[in-house]
Amino acid sequence: KQWYQRRVAITAGIDAKPKDLGLPTDAYIAVEEVHDDGTPTTRTFDHVKSEIGAEEAEEVGVEHLLRDIKDTTVGTLSQHLTTQVVALKSLHSKLQDISVYLTQVSDGKLPVNHPIIYQLQDVFNLLPNLNVPDLMKAFTVKTNDQNLVMYTASIIRAVIALHSLINNKTTNRAAEKEGSKKIEVEKEDKEEKEKDTKEDSNKKEVKS
Repeated sequence: KQWYQRRVAITAGIDAKPKDLGLPTDAYIAVEEVHDDGTPTTRTFDHVKSEIGAEEAEEVGVEHLLRDIKDTTVGTLSQHLTTQVVALKSLHSKLQDISVYLTQVSDGKLPVNHPIIYQLQDVFNLLPNLNVPDLMKAFTVKTNDQNLVMYTASIIRAVIALHSLINNKTTNRAAEKEGSKKIEVEKEDKEEKEKDTKEDSNKKEVKS
């Protein structure tokens, strides 16, 4: 982490189809640009690599508030894929950090830390040997079975939602028809009452 004493300007960009995960923010700091021709210095913005995160206590509080909130528009399949993408991105970042560390150690820029090297060796020893055909086949079959179950559940959920939508539309149409029929009946009753009233008034005039 690197802390800046100067003010940092943060801009947020909204894209309908974001290419990267995370918050669409960029950070800039004001720097003085010195010119070689002797002209006065000018201020400009320099891009700073930034990342927005939260402390552990804040994450626990947010998870506690959001644990009962479910997005009904997002299916389990899309949630699973999004989780996998986020996990792969995090893994890629960690592997890059390990690669940078090992490169600096091999170049002599950093001292050798034996506990870290031992932990990395344990990680590499625990990795499965993906060159075995039977193991690769087992991984593929297991993954395909899990994805098939989620895909089938998503299709069933979509069909049930469409069925409920059709039933709701049919119920609304029936209610509209009943309402229009009720209005017509009331209109006919009103016309009949007005007609009877007129006939009564005409009879009274004839008698008089």
